[in-house]
Amino acid sequence: MNDIAAPDPSAETGQPPTLVDRAAAAFTAYQAGDRQQMGELVDLLTPLLWHTARGAGLSGAAAEDVVQTAWLRLVENAERITSPRAVVSWLLTTVRRESWRTAKAGTREDGDLDFVPEPVSNDPDPAVSTVLRERERVLWRHLARLGERCQHLLRVIAFADKPDYATIAETLGMPVGSIGPTRGRCLASLRQSLSTDPHWDGGRA
Repeated sequence: MNDIAAPDPSAETGQPPTLVDRAAAAFTAYQAGDRQQMGELVDLLTPLLWHTARGAGLSGAAAEDVVQTAWLRLVENAERITSPRAVVSWLLTTVRRESWRTAKAGTREDGDLDFVPEPVSNDPDPAVSTVLRERERVLWRHLARLGERCQHLLRVIAFADKPDYATIAETLGMPVGSIGPTRGRCLASLRQSLSTDPHWDGGRA
């Protein structure tokens, strides 16, 4: 086991830690014997992994199964991962492979149009939460109508906290330099789709 903390690049650059930085720190501690850090990893990365599976076309239930499998694989193979900074990429690759296997088995679908990810709002007012929930329901319904590449990219970026483009590029199999322009085109398509929906008021304050 490696009991030496992984270097934190953010300490040298003065920039806030990325998702990869935070995951590497937690995984280093886990490998050194702090088993509670697996819970930190799960909290940190599950939204990204779940939406990666969903972006592959899996149902909500199938995506949950795939993500759970990925975490079990990580526990089984933790000692074999020699670079803590590779843990995010390792998990994303595992989710992609499991998603492909699951989709091939026939549990792929076009998306749950009524699905809204949680949490939606921290506002204690139930009326506000209801309005925000409906707004997000409309948003995700339109996202599900985009092409698979756009769905996958926007889901991953939206739930990656501070997106790490190198990891995203590896996960999606696309050049790092194309992520920004592709994201822009996908967002433009999403905005165009939303603009035609009378139930969407996301642009109004």
